Amino acid sequence: MEIILNNNPDFVETTEKSITVEELLKIKKFSYKLLIVKVNDTLVTKENYPKISVCAGDNVQVIHLMTGG
Repeated sequence: MEIILNNNPDFVETTEKSITVEELLKIKKFSYKLLIVKVNDTLVTKENYPKISVCAGDNVQVIHLMTGG
């Protein structure tokens, strides 16, 4: 499945027509605790990661928030 991930064409290996945001984050190994996720310019809250689907052609943005001083 081809998507746009962080403004770059990307391929997700799956036999499904869609996957959840939660599955995408696991497949692409996004492990930071503080993430902002948008699918087609719509903000996805953490509690909706298992409910929102990503399909071929979707534009997904994953932003890591880092804290520190």
